Amino acid sequence: MRTAASWTPAEPTEADPDPAARAAALAAFLAGRRTLALTGAGLSTPSGIPDYRSPGAPARTPMTIQMFLGSADFRRHYWARNHLGWRHMDAAEPNDAHRALARLEAAGHVSGVLTQNVDMLHLKAGSRRVLDLHGSYGRVICLDCGHRLSRHVLDAALEAANPDFRERVSGRGAIEVAPDADAVLEDTASFVTVGCPACGGILKPDIVYFGETVPKPAVARAYAMVDDADALLVVGSSLTVMSGLRFVRHAAKHGRPVAILNRGTTRGDDVADLKIDRRCEEILPAVVDLLVP
Repeated sequence: MRTAASWTPAEPTEADPDPAARAAALAAFLAGRRTLALTGAGLSTPSGIPDYRSPGAPARTPMTIQMFLGSADFRRHYWARNHLGWRHMDAAEPNDAHRALARLEAAGHVSGVLTQNVDMLHLKAGSRRVLDLHGSYGRVICLDCGHRLSRHVLDAALEAANPDFRERVSGRGAIEVAPDADAVLEDTASFVTVGCPACGGILKPDIVYFGETVPKPAVARAYAMVDDADALLVVGSSLTVMSGLRFVRHAAKHGRPVAILNRGTTRGDDVADLKIDRRCEEILPAVVDLLVP
């Protein structure tokens, strides 16, 4: 479950010295192993997508599943913000860390990617075996009939229902984009939502909200990916929420070595065979240089 604990920014830490030596240590960890990568929001911050936990990040109160389900006003507020913010995520490009993981997968060092992110940047970077643990911003699901549609299709419908909304809002100045593909916007009373094109029911982004549990089939697939790998590499996640931490504990319990690459402390540090406190986009490309001809 994604819980409120992840809303609080982490305390700053001092980065490990000698990044070249730390990259060499991670390359040695990966060599000769098929390692599953478990990735979090820290991997995507260099691509311009903010997160909840980085040191110095502003405190945020994101929409919870209870809020979304409990009030039509909350749903309208969410969709108005998302109507602006999702374009930012859609336009984001993979950074050097995403591309490095894709190259390591192509070379056989990474067996796949289990990501807590909803930004689809792993696929854009060329990773092939990706499980979106928390869903994807690019899909929308009907809570009544289960119909799924592209976020681009919904955008066209929302644009038709709110023909001048973006222009009116953009005229007020720059819009801050928050995590989970929404924009920081208070006045949403005039926004018009739309229903499911199949049944008229309530539409929700096909992502796991805070307070919502990851679907059981996705959890089962994730455990299978951990069991299929020789080791686990955590990249850019503080492991604050159990939806990611459980796979680290599972790997350690079943004798699979764990490496963690994250700026700051994590809840998995106590079981890690290797911990590197550096930025992902700094270390992973150096690892590729060491391992990939």
